[in-house]
Amino acid sequence: MAVEKKFIVDGVEIEAHSGANILWKNRDFFELTYKGQSFNGEIVKRDIENKKLTLKLNHRIFEIRKKFELDALIAKLGLDKVKVKKLKELESPMPGRILSIHVKVGDHVKVGDPILSLEAMKIKSDGEGIVKSVAIKKEEVVDKGQLLIEFE
Repeated sequence: MAVEKKFIVDGVEIEAHSGANILWKNRDFFELTYKGQSFNGEIVKRDIENKKLTLKLNHRIFEIRKKFELDALIAKLGLDKVKVKKLKELESPMPGRILSIHVKVGDHVKVGDPILSLEAMKIKSDGEGIVKSVAIKKEEVVDKGQLLIEFE
C-alpha cells in the first residue's frame, strides 16, 4: 500500500513525488538532487511546535510543513484556530505623557490595533475586546501600572 505524502509549501498543498535524493552535509545544509539537477539547501528556521521548516533552496526561501491525517481532524473540530486573548484592562507599561488616544468607548479592538501613544511608545492591542472606559486624557501624565483603558 502506497503512503500518501502531502506537504504545504508556501501555503499551497502539494503531493510529494519520488525520485528526489537529499545528501546532508551537516545539521543545516544539504544538497537536493531531482531529475538530474542539484540544488543547495539550508534549514533557516525550525518551528517544531507547528511542524514547519523554513528552507533556503538556491537562494529562494520556502516555508514547508508536512501534512498529516490528524491535521484534517483538528481542522474539522475547529482546534486549529488561533486563540485570542480577551482584554480586560490596559495599564501603563511606564511613566509618561499620553500623546494621543486612538480608541473611544464602544470601539471593538482587535490584535494589532493601535490603542494609544505614550511618549516614545505606541501601544497596540495584544487581544480583543470592546472599550468600556478610557481612564485618561490626551497630554495627561501617567505612572507605571496606572489603569489607562478598561474593556468589556
